[in-house]
Amino acid sequence: MIQSSLFVSRASAAALIAIGALAVGACGSSGSSATGQAMASNDGAAGVAPSPSTDPSSGTVDSATSSLGTILVSAQGRALYLWQADVGTKSSCVGACAAAWPPLVTTGHPSAGSGVKQSLLGTTKRSDGTQQVTYGGHPLYLFKGDTASGQTNGQGSDGFGALWYVLSPGGKGITASPPSAGASGSDGSSTGY
Repeated sequence: MIQSSLFVSRASAAALIAIGALAVGACGSSGSSATGQAMASNDGAAGVAPSPSTDPSSGTVDSATSSLGTILVSAQGRALYLWQADVGTKSSCVGACAAAWPPLVTTGHPSAGSGVKQSLLGTTKRSDGTQQVTYGGHPLYLFKGDTASGQTNGQGSDGFGALWYVLSPGGKGITASPPSAGASGSDGSSTGY
C-alpha cells in the first residue's frame, strides 16, 4: 500500500510539472505572438501618433536650404509647417490631424538655431496640456509624410480642411509649389500667413 501511494504521488508530481511546463510554454508563446502582432499592427499604421522617441522634439528651431528656399526645420532637420486653420497661436489640429501633422512640442523654452530669430519663438498650450512651439505667432508642425530631413512633402497640402505651408525664417508661410509638383520653379514667395 505504501508503495502504490508513493507511486501515485510521484505520478501526480510528474503530471503537475508537465502541466506547469505546458502552461509556461503556452504563456510565453502567446505573449510573444501577441507582442509580435501588436508591433506589426502599429508599424506603419495610418493615424497613429508617433511616440516622442520616433522624433524627439527638443524645441529647437533651425533653418535649412530646400527646393522652396530657406525654411524652418526641427532639430532633426525635418521641415516645419503652419496650418491656415489655426487662429493666432491657438492650435486647432488635434486627434487624427495631430497624428498626421505632429506638433513640435517642448518641455522648456524653445531655442533658435542658425538663421532663426529668438524673438519670434514662443509656445502655446495645447488641449492635451503639452507646450507647442510657435514661430511668428504660428503653431509649428511636422508632417508624417516627411520621412527624412530635406523633404517638404506636405507643402500646399489641404489636409483637414486648410492649407499647410513651410515657413521662412521671417515667420511667413512660403506658398510656392514644390518643383516636383510641376511648378516652373520656386519663387520663394511668402504670404502674411
